[in-house]
Amino acid sequence: MTTAFSHATPIRSLYQKPNPPKPLICFQDDFRTSGNVVSLTASANYVSLRVGARRLQPVKLSWVKRRGTVRCATIEQIEAEKAAIEKDVKERMEKTIENVRSNFNSIRTGRASPAMLDKIEVDYYGTPVSLKSIAQISTPDSSSILVQPYDKSSLKAIEKAIVGSDLGMTPNNDGEVIRMSVPQLTSDRRKELSKIVSKQAEEGKVALRNIRRDALKAYEKLEKEKKLSEDNVKDLSGDLQKVIDEYMKKIDTVFKQKEKELLTV
Repeated sequence: MTTAFSHATPIRSLYQKPNPPKPLICFQDDFRTSGNVVSLTASANYVSLRVGARRLQPVKLSWVKRRGTVRCATIEQIEAEKAAIEKDVKERMEKTIENVRSNFNSIRTGRASPAMLDKIEVDYYGTPVSLKSIAQISTPDSSSILVQPYDKSSLKAIEKAIVGSDLGMTPNNDGEVIRMSVPQLTSDRRKELSKIVSKQAEEGKVALRNIRRDALKAYEKLEKEKKLSEDNVKDLSGDLQKVIDEYMKKIDTVFKQKEKELLTV
């Protein structure tokens, strides 16, 4: 509900204590006034003021009794802070989902895939680089992988990196390309890899919970600064939980898909 104040009422009458220091109201464009205000309307913690024929932008008031002043934050500034928090949350959640997918893709399922080599790094002239950045990786058929480096002098370094990985495959270097056969997984190995995938999925969910924690702290900070009310924070927290639940379901979906690939002979 909006409450209108008469122009005959001095702004100092908003104070509870008698004879307080003369207040000063600050506006976004540095316009300042004291004493009587032509008109003032208030809704929740926000006010709109008009001085003469000039209507000033709605502001949020925060009373500082010790100094007798009013500190202001525009609605636009508060909305911008909320939007920045929401943007950061979604960007970090999307990155978390991509990391989970990347980890899943690097685990072989018995069927050849270039993504199986995504995690391999090669010591290329003293600098660790991803294998896929210095070689073309393809799958001629469902049980073999072909690695063709852009620089043939890197063949030995690539071979060494593959041998040192946990892929469990033996590279065949013919001086031009590297070929690898993807062995079929045993039943025990499939179960073992399924446990690894489950652990990675849980790590992804922990990352999502940490993102939620950081966002809640940011909202609570705005509440302490009197930019958000307690009800605002509750509503935003509820919306945040809905987003978290959505991304949790995404992790469950990619996990079930990967698990099915691992356990299917």
